Amino acid sequence: MRIIRTAGELEEHWGRWTAAQQSNAADSALPIGGIIAMEGTDAIVNPAQAEAWYEDGLRCASLVHYGKSAYASGTGEEGPLTSAGRELLAEFERLGILLDTTHLCDTSFYEALEVFGGKVLASHQNCRELVPHQRQFSDKQLNMIIERNGVIGSSLDAWMLAPGFVSGSTSREVVSINAVADHIDHVCQLAGNTRHAAFGSDLDGGFGTEQCPTGLESIADLQKLDAILAARGYDDADLDAIFHGNWLRMLSESLPRDERVG
Repeated sequence: MRIIRTAGELEEHWGRWTAAQQSNAADSALPIGGIIAMEGTDAIVNPAQAEAWYEDGLRCASLVHYGKSAYASGTGEEGPLTSAGRELLAEFERLGILLDTTHLCDTSFYEALEVFGGKVLASHQNCRELVPHQRQFSDKQLNMIIERNGVIGSSLDAWMLAPGFVSGSTSREVVSINAVADHIDHVCQLAGNTRHAAFGSDLDGGFGTEQCPTGLESIADLQKLDAILAARGYDDADLDAIFHGNWLRMLSESLPRDERVG
């Protein structure tokens, strides 16, 4: 694993990765590249610690997961940013840490975008218009991220894809992988282009296939969305943007600059 900290490191790593794929030869010296992000920031005990986390490689963070944190209210709760939350956002903006708006409740979301002037994204977030729930974002919220040149990664968790899905009791048979394309398409229609839609997946081991849409038995099955989206009129350039290009562009623009490697 290689921790990517700068735009130059990302460019160099991506270049090696694509060169190995184009030559059809595995690069045995090439590790997986990762950018450190934090879901919920209670590990940052106070805003003054943000700089130390940044020096250790933190480049993206959300203020809260479920419930309430020291900084904001999230999924299942409603409430404003705390004073410490506003201070932490000021530190994020100063340091250049991206704000992941995923899991913010409505009140905290709107306040965060009002006070934070840095880069924003929604790493794993679906559309309330398609699946009504507080966890999802409304079209107004999605448009605010789009207007800030952010990227919205669609989540593949079944309860976020099927209205009324109850984790642990509803059969996955009620929703197919096509529902992921519905959310991606909704973001693209709001934006009028494909520059802001991507995969967020959220397939991190918190559940198994019982809470995934049918047609998704492993991460490799994400490739099925190539044909599904192509059948809806998305061309190769669109698909490249959705599958990787939008995240790559945003991170390239958002990570700190350094001298080009090589």
